[in-house]
Amino acid sequence: MYVSNLSFHTTDEDLKNLFSDFGEVSSSKVITDRETGRSRGFGFVEMPEDADAKKAMEELDGKDIEGRALSVTVARPKEQRSGGSSFSQNRKRW
Repeated sequence: MYVSNLSFHTTDEDLKNLFSDFGEVSSSKVITDRETGRSRGFGFVEMPEDADAKKAMEELDGKDIEGRALSVTVARPKEQRSGGSSFSQNRKRW
């Protein structure tokens, strides 16, 4: 699950504890900035039981946690970015 609008003070353990009320949590991760280590305000939670995950999404989506309304949705695979190495491969050399 993709969880956004998290407080910048939320830790991996806080996220796990929040979702564990609905069943077993196999992983929880708050995404942090590479340079500062500060939370980016979103994270991911995995639960092995679909029924538990669905219940958690229903109950926690829109719930106010530390003054912020959580958004909990099904996580989608990361899309590849365009540009980057393809730019350098397509560039003509003079």
